[in-house]
Amino acid sequence: MKKLAFTLAFGLASTGMALAQGMTDMDADGSGSLSLEELQVAYPNATEDTFVTIDTNADGAVDEAELTAAVEAGTLTTDG
Repeated sequence: MKKLAFTLAFGLASTGMALAQGMTDMDADGSGSLSLEELQVAYPNATEDTFVTIDTNADGAVDEAELTAAVEAGTLTTDG
């Protein structure tokens, strides 16, 4: 059981680290958040409706916390 908990914790931490690096790479204008167009480079299936759902604070951009939550919830996937 401890091994499973460690594996899950490590997996989530790794996902967070990968997303942080990915966020930097995806943020073409260096604003610290993502526009719909920037998001669609990595997640081509993301629609405007998806973007609005992910943008939980409704500021018109997706920040790192919102991106992480969307990926962990399965809202954003890279598969077709």
